[in-house]
Amino acid sequence: MKKLLLSLFVLSFMSAAFAADSKPVSYKSGSDTVNGVLFWPSGAKRKLPAIVVIHEWWGLNDQIKDEAGKFADQGYVTLAIDLYRGKVATTSDEAHELMRGLPDDRSLQDLKAAVDFLKTQKNVDPKRIGAIGWCMGGGKARVLAENEPTLKAVVINYGPVPEDPNSSKSINAAVLGLFGGQDRGIPPERVNNWANGLKKMGKDVDITVYPDTGHAFQNPTNKTGYNEADAKDAWSKQVAFFAKKLKG
Repeated sequence: MKKLLLSLFVLSFMSAAFAADSKPVSYKSGSDTVNGVLFWPSGAKRKLPAIVVIHEWWGLNDQIKDEAGKFADQGYVTLAIDLYRGKVATTSDEAHELMRGLPDDRSLQDLKAAVDFLKTQKNVDPKRIGAIGWCMGGGKARVLAENEPTLKAVVINYGPVPEDPNSSKSINAAVLGLFGGQDRGIPPERVNNWANGLKKMGKDVDITVYPDTGHAFQNPTNKTGYNEADAKDAWSKQVAFFAKKLKG
């Protein structure tokens, strides 16, 4: 009976929905100051797992903040960070320009500093921190996992992956990857080669390639590429993955 009650409690905690609070925050990244928005479940009394939320090439817009809030509703402290220092693109040309102007070393420093910032929060369990990103942010999430050994779980949503799996051999985190089979910039063959290589190394990797969808299929503002059915399935996979790897 005790085991049954404990199991029911764990399942309830894993699936519980919370109302989220939020506030703007800033933290140091080397000599720079990075801004973001911190979300957390209202009324939570225990230390919680946390997630670094990494924006697409558009910047930290309302859609990404909504994603961070949704994960906070699931029982996580989330930090939606601003890699562009306050700039948000409204056209693909602007987004491309901002992405090209973002130094790789600076973005990695900002992301590692975000993990360090979360570890200092009183309501965060520093041993249960993950990351998630979409598009450019998906690639940045992968790079963070390659360079932050304390990261427990990472979700890569149609972010670029290297052709050589050995480039990612330093990953310690469990990996969930969600990709579009019609994504011309990230071909499924490269994704599968990368994932299979990591599995051979003994890494914890779970990859789904949705055959009939393309890039940015989870973004409802993507008028030509949003796929509601696949986006819902991807969301359910993300929820289950983080619950297992960060809560379980």
